[in-house]
Amino acid sequence: MRWLLNAVYMLLLVSISPVITWRMFRHGRYRQGLAEKLLGRVDFRADGRPVVWFHAVSVGEVIQLQKVVDEFRRRTREEFQIVVSTSTDTGWELVQKRFADCQKTWFPLDFSWAVSQAIRRIRPAQVVLMELELWPNFLAECHRLDVPVSIVNARMSERSHRGYCRIRFLLKPLFTRLALVAAQSQTYADRLISLGASEQRTVVTGSIKFDGVETSRANAKTENLRRIFGFKSGETVFVAGSTQEPEEQLALETWLQLRRQHSQLRLILVPRHRERFDEVAALVTSRNLPLLRRSSIQDSSQQHVETDNKPIILLDTIGELSACWGLADVAFVGGSFGNRGGQNMMEPAAYGAGVLFGPNTWNFRDIVERFREADGCVQLQSSHQLTSTVDELLNDSARRHQLGRNAQKAVLQQQGATARTAELLHEVLLPVTIPLRRVA
Repeated sequence: MRWLLNAVYMLLLVSISPVITWRMFRHGRYRQGLAEKLLGRVDFRADGRPVVWFHAVSVGEVIQLQKVVDEFRRRTREEFQIVVSTSTDTGWELVQKRFADCQKTWFPLDFSWAVSQAIRRIRPAQVVLMELELWPNFLAECHRLDVPVSIVNARMSERSHRGYCRIRFLLKPLFTRLALVAAQSQTYADRLISLGASEQRTVVTGSIKFDGVETSRANAKTENLRRIFGFKSGETVFVAGSTQEPEEQLALETWLQLRRQHSQLRLILVPRHRERFDEVAALVTSRNLPLLRRSSIQDSSQQHVETDNKPIILLDTIGELSACWGLADVAFVGGSFGNRGGQNMMEPAAYGAGVLFGPNTWNFRDIVERFREADGCVQLQSSHQLTSTVDELLNDSARRHQLGRNAQKAVLQQQGATARTAELLHEVLLPVTIPLRRVA
């Protein structure tokens, strides 16, 4: 089976190689970590302690993984050496910043020779995968070498579940081998169990994304951005974050229409992918509008924003969106008018912003339901509603503040998943494992 998979992967790799080559030369992507990805030649230096290998795909997962790793290390008193891997350029950039004292590497592509080499070099006592990153050859090799694999913050959308059910007979061996499935909700747990995950080893821990989320707008990182951008008292800030095409255009049109009656309205655009930073900058400047790019300013002492020339802000750096949401009075969370399925709306909610997003949020279905039940968000059914809804919230500050308070309260009520997850991961490593029990 592994050689059949190798053949399939090779065909896929060849078929998409023109796209990969174009992005390598045009955007500088995929150039790093080729030896680790293709051959499993990970750069690993053992220090004598047993190793736990944590993996997160990209930026969002890396941010959540840091909470788990920090809590796991605190709970185990540094008993284990930590290795952190990722699969994307943006994820790698953030891993360098957030896991400075951990071993870091690229996750191998699922070719049998690459995963075998990587696992044998690291020799982990446990592998921990964020959300749902299952690769057949990798899991088979872990099983063959008796390495337990755990999935944390696990989720599965209804759409993905329908697709997986069609190939359940192929997936069941993968799910059956998992040592732990720490699911975000009972709904997700039930879906994963239906695909073969052990009911006894599947535990509902809640979503890690609610834990450690900043709730104070006075935090140092947000205040630094406020100084850099030159925001003044009395200004109202509209942040469109984690956006994809054409959401920046929609946010820009909203700002252009509303600034006539809301002269103190400021706009911050935060594209989801860094290769679109220049594209979004060109979108703004093509309209002869003033633009300030965050990357052009290193610290608050260098900001040169004039009071009478209030530019549109482009946050074109990685890892600062979390702090930037703390500037928002009204927050539009992107990826929700296209086919991406939404982006993380917990961070602006935790700051008490008036949170908006579009109809396509299947990646965060349970979280959206919590916010809707708490009256802590506005879900738009059409992009045509964006301008009118932002206008309503700007005109009705009482309603906007109430939405924010409700959303912030909903976030605080859901916290605690990180501690439960770290405890379960430690339990997997115990010589005599106490049977896991499902908890609500």
